[in-house]
Amino acid sequence: MRDFVYPAVIAAARTWFKVGDVRITMNGLQHIPESGGALLAVNHLSFVDYVMAGYPGAERGRLTRFIAKREVFDHPVGGPVMRSFHHIPIDRSSGREGMETAQRYLAEGELVGIFPEGTISRSLLLQPLKSGAARIAAAAGVPLVPVTLFGTQRFLTKGQKADFGRHKCVSIEVGEPMHPAVDDDPATVTADLQQRMESMLAGLIDSYPDADRAAGAWWMPASHGGSAPTPEQAAQMYAEERAARAARKRRATQP
Repeated sequence: MRDFVYPAVIAAARTWFKVGDVRITMNGLQHIPESGGALLAVNHLSFVDYVMAGYPGAERGRLTRFIAKREVFDHPVGGPVMRSFHHIPIDRSSGREGMETAQRYLAEGELVGIFPEGTISRSLLLQPLKSGAARIAAAAGVPLVPVTLFGTQRFLTKGQKADFGRHKCVSIEVGEPMHPAVDDDPATVTADLQQRMESMLAGLIDSYPDADRAAGAWWMPASHGGSAPTPEQAAQMYAEERAARAARKRRATQP
């Protein structure tokens, strides 16, 4: 694939990290292969996760093609950018085409990223994972690499004002690859992935710098002294979002 915009954006991101004193801590980079297909399963906290989750691959000299909801590609500004990065659109109601495209990319030796929660986590903890990551990796015969982020929510996330001020900390953990096979039960593989990512994320939260852990901070989970919604509250908010989205879709199709 020819890439002109993507490398320039990575260079711009590196400049942002330096000028903005974005303190990025990364562990486990060796788990991202230097060549060949691999699927990165990433937790989802913010609208800048595409940048941050692609950083480990960039440090290994690779570009990550992310699977994203089709609505992003329909945006007049975001759409052309996503297509220029060769990211992969997937339909919420029927993801077969997107999954097949991801499998083709992986077979061609690309690094592909997926957010198996399916949406941004308002609780900042890991939501129940969908089985698509397990099924795509198994069908393509590539490693499934768990990746967790923490701190990205402080820049731009749901329900909060954007804040690209300086001196923020972002933690990234790349876990050991899993190797799902086509005859493995996707539910079992997904449960294993869930457990690994929950443990990794808990480690990132526990080790987050004390200076960035103000009591009641909205960017900390409720279970860690913050004021983010609990998982139960977040689930209710997500249900309301889905209902509102369905209502808008019905209105749009009415004559």
